[in-house]
Amino acid sequence: MASPPAMGRPLSTAEGFMCGGIAACIAVTVSNPAEVAKTRLQLQGELAKSGVEKVYKNAFDAMGKTYKNEGIRGMQRGLGPAYAYQILLNGSRLGFYEPFRRNINKFIGRRPEEQLGSTAIIAGATSGAVGASLGNPLFLIKARMQAYSPALPVGAQHHYKSSFHALSTIFRAEGLRGLVRGIDAAILRTSMGSSVQLPSYNLTKNFLVSRDILPANSAWTFLASSAVSGVCVCIVMQPADTALTRVYNQPTVVGPNGQLVGTLYKNPIDCLWKTAKAEGFRGWYKGSTAHFMRIAPHTIITLTANDLIINLYKRIRDNDSS
Repeated sequence: MASPPAMGRPLSTAEGFMCGGIAACIAVTVSNPAEVAKTRLQLQGELAKSGVEKVYKNAFDAMGKTYKNEGIRGMQRGLGPAYAYQILLNGSRLGFYEPFRRNINKFIGRRPEEQLGSTAIIAGATSGAVGASLGNPLFLIKARMQAYSPALPVGAQHHYKSSFHALSTIFRAEGLRGLVRGIDAAILRTSMGSSVQLPSYNLTKNFLVSRDILPANSAWTFLASSAVSGVCVCIVMQPADTALTRVYNQPTVVGPNGQLVGTLYKNPIDCLWKTAKAEGFRGWYKGSTAHFMRIAPHTIITLTANDLIINLYKRIRDNDSS
């Protein structure tokens, strides 16, 4: 994690990956119901002009109807692959961020520990792209499982019995190409989010600590910094997040080359263009309330828990080694 406490030796990349993965799994348990609602709202009225009857009125209506018709199981659809994805994504994003940032600083002739906005953004985007690439197959099946509703379906419906069934079904039908479908959209989404998540978190924390507003190792410092970061991430990442959901969930047909291709979008940029053309730019921000309800607590819990876990881990590790 960026700006770890100064006691003992710094965390290794593997230790940072482990702490980040645990923190993200705690967060996703809380945020997954809002993620289900967001996914369904993003698919509702896809490429349709105004006047289409809405299945879900808003984020609260989506969660309420999902619980009423599908119970807790419906609200937690895709939780299994979400755990695995978060370990890969946030383990990479939180574990690789600091090594990337320090090495970029050294490459441009600056001190590794120096906090620079430009290198922080580059490190955040790069570490996010690594995590998104590793976790793409899991995000793909998570999005499809969350979109599926036996009661109130919106968008294309993919019914999988389990994560393993989803992965095997896609692989049998499309091969490895199917499992990396939408990876360009995933990298775009996560790079945009990661480029502001950790830099905004660290800059806010440094501001609070350097001006003696809050102490460095206070949970309130972590909480306040995480809240600011969550707002920044939601604003920047929402259009790419909508494109990712739609690219992942679109139906496929056999193309002229014999390979399965999406029927609606060629790539995320094509998706954003077609969405704006059919639904206006507001279409990019469908489900933004649900997205904020997911990203705010998810970011707060992930980053706060990550710092708390790092503090605890370093105390145990350094005491054992002393």
